[in-house]
Amino acid sequence: MKKLFTLLVLALLVVGGKFAYDNGSKFYPFFKQLTQDRVGTEVDLQNAAQKKAHFVGSAKCAECHKENHKAWSHSRHPKMIQDIKKDPSVVVADFLKLPADADFKLEDAVYTVGSKFKQRFMMRKDVNGTEDYILGNYQWNVQTQKWQHFKPWKYWYKPAYPHDNHTLPTSKACDGCHFTGFMSTEKRVETGISCESCHGPASEHVVNPKSRVYQADLHDPVRQNEVCLQCHMRNRDKRLETQSMESIKGDARDYPLGYEAGKSLTQYKMVAPFTLGHETKEFYANGAAKKNRTQGNEFVHSMKGKHGITCINCHSPHTLEPTAEHNTGNALCMKCHSFGSPIGPHQKSLSAHTHHKVDSKGSLCVECHMPKTGRHTGKSPLTVRSHMFGFTTPAQTLKYAMPKETNACFSCHKRDLNTLQKDLEKWGMVSWDNR
Repeated sequence: MKKLFTLLVLALLVVGGKFAYDNGSKFYPFFKQLTQDRVGTEVDLQNAAQKKAHFVGSAKCAECHKENHKAWSHSRHPKMIQDIKKDPSVVVADFLKLPADADFKLEDAVYTVGSKFKQRFMMRKDVNGTEDYILGNYQWNVQTQKWQHFKPWKYWYKPAYPHDNHTLPTSKACDGCHFTGFMSTEKRVETGISCESCHGPASEHVVNPKSRVYQADLHDPVRQNEVCLQCHMRNRDKRLETQSMESIKGDARDYPLGYEAGKSLTQYKMVAPFTLGHETKEFYANGAAKKNRTQGNEFVHSMKGKHGITCINCHSPHTLEPTAEHNTGNALCMKCHSFGSPIGPHQKSLSAHTHHKVDSKGSLCVECHMPKTGRHTGKSPLTVRSHMFGFTTPAQTLKYAMPKETNACFSCHKRDLNTLQKDLEKWGMVSWDNR
């Protein structure tokens, strides 16, 4: 059946002339991906050899995969956790401004956590003879250039731990995503997010290159995304599906304990709950994110997610680009969404589509379809862009009681939302489903 469909697509490209070519050529590079057999989310995709493998670290990968390793090494992933003693320059916080009631000093810190939006500091504190760490009671807000209080126990697992930084080890809340190997082995194989976080343990592959590690893009779109969703999706401890918070007190995990790339993520991860129309601490009532690390929660409900587009269709898996600092304007979106394309825009020009000047902020795809709705901390500015990709009208912003600052129109035009809604209606840009 798939071969027949391929022949039909090729026939359309030949017979249909320029229109068929222009539009078919947009889809053809994604043909294999979009028609990949769906194996289901319960299937374990790791091969038999990899199930016996152990983690070896990215230095081993670099011996053969030099270009990919070089691209990855310049990304943010390996810099999520950095050793201060090895390189003091990784500290971006101003310790001269550290408040007097801080429970740590720079010389106490072993690792930094993050550096782009905020930076936290890990101090050694072993638990029952096992290597562990705690976080300081202050974090550096890179965006505001200020120290602010930090309470790592304040999230969904608040009932599971004493409300004291010194009693919540990072092994429970942070290390599964921030250290390679820890999620499945509870051993910090490597600082940061390295090759084996996305490809699984590689010892068998190192001995015999024909013994493959997990490669997400060889599988269907739903399973492709799981290597990203293991961390870029707000969750709950999987055990809470059958147990109470009391029963996992002192051991609640904010990551899918036991998961490795290629395994069935649904067996290890319970998605943060959300019901349309009900606001939570993590989501507005329409599903838009209030916080960082919620890309997956939004994406799986988006039109792109439902139609087989994946994270790596837009982001390079090694460089992570495009990023907020290094983006390509509209070029990335227009690779698929060109004028006259069946998937839109359905106008003849950019200005006709946006009702803004071509070179203005209002004609940038991300400003309307990926507005800034979330914050990295409660005191941070809005910088987290939505991955729902739909356009939230001013009327919907009012309907779901969202802060007006999260609305794409209001972010530039500081006017009454009802007035902005009327402008859209005059332009004919409001349909039945977004009134």
